[in-house]
Amino acid sequence: MGLTPPDRNIRSDRWDDDPDEDGRQPFRRWTRQEVQASFGPGARNPYAVLPWRVIAVQIVVGLGVALVAGLVTSTVEVFWSALYGAGVVVVPGALMARGMTSRLTSLSPGVSAVSVMLWSLVKIGVSVVMLMLAPRLVQMLSWPALLAAMVTCMLVYWLALLKRGR
Repeated sequence: MGLTPPDRNIRSDRWDDDPDEDGRQPFRRWTRQEVQASFGPGARNPYAVLPWRVIAVQIVVGLGVALVAGLVTSTVEVFWSALYGAGVVVVPGALMARGMTSRLTSLSPGVSAVSVMLWSLVKIGVSVVMLMLAPRLVQMLSWPALLAAMVTCMLVYWLALLKRGR
């Protein structure tokens, strides 16, 4: 039994199963249970992007970039620079994911919208502070390695969105 979206040409008070003159099935209202099963809390959305899965992939990609950069250049400084660059993306992303997946954010749409803005600001702020501290924390910092790891880890967001569309 397929659920059909509302059609403006079909009156909502028709409940018979006979198709109309154009051969279309009449509109059938969804029950409360059908709506909750499709869109309510706990409903599985096949297009959802799971934030913790994205963070996990970013960690793996960041470690891979740092290892490859360290092996190609044979220097420990490049390895640590690339690893720190991955951390500049992963740590703020994990903070935002933690904030966005808390129970408090699902109280109402208004709270959820404010939460997105707040955690976005936290993410940007932590990223900026980590970049400002990079020269002090990483000895012999290699900015190209740091930036390459950052860009590669940020591309994981795009890959997650592309995968979601399939």
